[in-house]
Formats: sequence, structure tokens, C-alpha cells
Amino acid sequence: MTTIERTTIERPVATRPPLTDTSRRKFKRPSAWHLFLAPTAFVFLVPFIQMFLASLSPASDLVKYPTPFFPSRLTLDGFVDLFRGSDILLWLGNTTLVSITAIVSHLVLCSLAGYGFARLKFRGSTFGFFAIVATIMIPTQLLMIPTYIMFADVGLIDTLGAAIVPWLATAFGIFLMRQFFLSLPAELEEAALLDGCSQWGVFFRIVLPLARPALATLAIFTLLGAWNDLVWPLISINNEHIFTLQLGLSDFQGTRRTQWSLLMAGNVIATAPLILFFLFAQRQFVATMTFSGLKG
Repeated sequence: MTTIERTTIERPVATRPPLTDTSRRKFKRPSAWHLFLAPTAFVFLVPFIQMFLASLSPASDLVKYPTPFFPSRLTLDGFVDLFRGSDILLWLGNTTLVSITAIVSHLVLCSLAGYGFARLKFRGSTFGFFAIVATIMIPTQLLMIPTYIMFADVGLIDTLGAAIVPWLATAFGIFLMRQFFLSLPAELEEAALLDGCSQWGVFFRIVLPLARPALATLAIFTLLGAWNDLVWPLISINNEHIFTLQLGLSDFQGTRRTQWSLLMAGNVIATAPLILFFLFAQRQFVATMTFSGLKG
């Protein structure tokens, strides 16, 4: 009687492969362009650095000639006196309200209009789009008097609504969103429609998630315009309680010409939110410039 010997086959133990350079984030070596871009970027940063250092300088340093770049000592007297001697918190709140409303309305209205001009075919769509884009070439100064008369007729002058309504939607926002939607493949939307998704469902479930870079870029441009707007609020708003930040600082500068530490502190407060928002959304900004054909 023969016995059958069982042989065990040893299976290789699955081991985790060691991390290699390809699995880790590769370190990009600086190219020759960095030798040019780094000093150029520093040149653009010098005014911001000087403004920030001036806001922390004592008043005695800012009246010297030439004004020292680095303060003799760091102090927060400029910020303290600014908050005590002005309504900057109220101005900051009004500007924040105007900017948030402008961003939300831009993202909703411009995305809807841009998608309609990019995908929906209806009579007069091409003419309507070019008519809207043509308004970009009209100087803003020519529209101020008619806009003021129209706002006065509806009772918006000297209210915060006068600063909000002009930023509800812009021709550039519609143009930007349309160009981005044209770069998206239409096959994705057609497949969703064949699966039973409605046109609104395609827009909210398919198109908008893919349009995040364009929406972030539109939010950046809208924030820059609404936050830094000075000329129109200067014409349409006279009540100090509804001053925007730029209008309040301009009025504050008229009475505090020699207190440079306070003015520099106000400029830092007005500039810091824009820089932080741009640093947060710079990747989406670059992606939109690539896909929408607006680079260069």
C-alpha cells in the first residue's frame, strides 16, 4: 500500500513595496526661469512689506526723511488708534456684506447665463451673447450718470443696495463661464440625459462640480472688484454709517493726512483679505486660465 506524501507549497508573503521616489511627491528642481521670477516676485512684494512694516512703526519714524524701511521698534499703536478713532469695523462689515452678496450672485447668475449661451440653442443666442460682451468696451464713466438717475428713481441712492446691485452680475463673468463650459466635453451631459437626468440635474450634478476652477476664478475677480470699488460708492453713498471700507478709508485719509501709521494700518486691513483669498484659490485660478483659453 503506497502512501501519498503531501507537499506544501509555500506561498510568497505579500509585503508592502518600499516607498520609492515615484510614490512620493517629487521635488522639482528650480529651473532657469526661477532665477528671473524670484527677484521679480520680490520686487512686487516690496510695497506690501513696506506697508506692513509702516503700520507697525511708531509715528516718529514715518515723519523722518528719508523714511526708514525697517522701524526702530514694533508697535501696534497705529491699529489701536485706528479702531478707536474710526468706524473701520462698520466699514469692514459693510464691505464684507457687499462682497459676499456679489460673489454669491455672480456664481449663480453668471453660471446659469454662461451655461445657457454655451449649451442651449435658441433664436438670437449668438447675438445676445455678443451684445452682452460688447458692453465690456463701454467706459464705466459713461454709465455713472444714467445709473445714478435710475437708482435715484427707485430709491437706492444713499443705501447699501446702491453698492450691491451693480455687482449682481457682469458681462465678464458670463463670458468667463461660457468659455469654460465650452471646454467641457458635451458627451458627459448627453450620457446623463440618456440615463434619465433632467437638464437641471445635468447642470447641478455634472456641470457645476466640473466648473469649480472657473467658479473660484470668478469669485476672485468679483471679490477684487467689489472689495476695491471706490468711485461708484463715492458718488452714490453719503451716509457715514453705510460707508464701504475703501470709501471710509478715503474719507478718513482726508482728515488724517499726517497720521501715516493709522493709514498704513487701514491699508493692511483692506489688503490682507484679498491676499489670503487669492492664495487659497490660486490653483483653481491657474486651471481656469488654462482650460478657458484666457491665458496670455
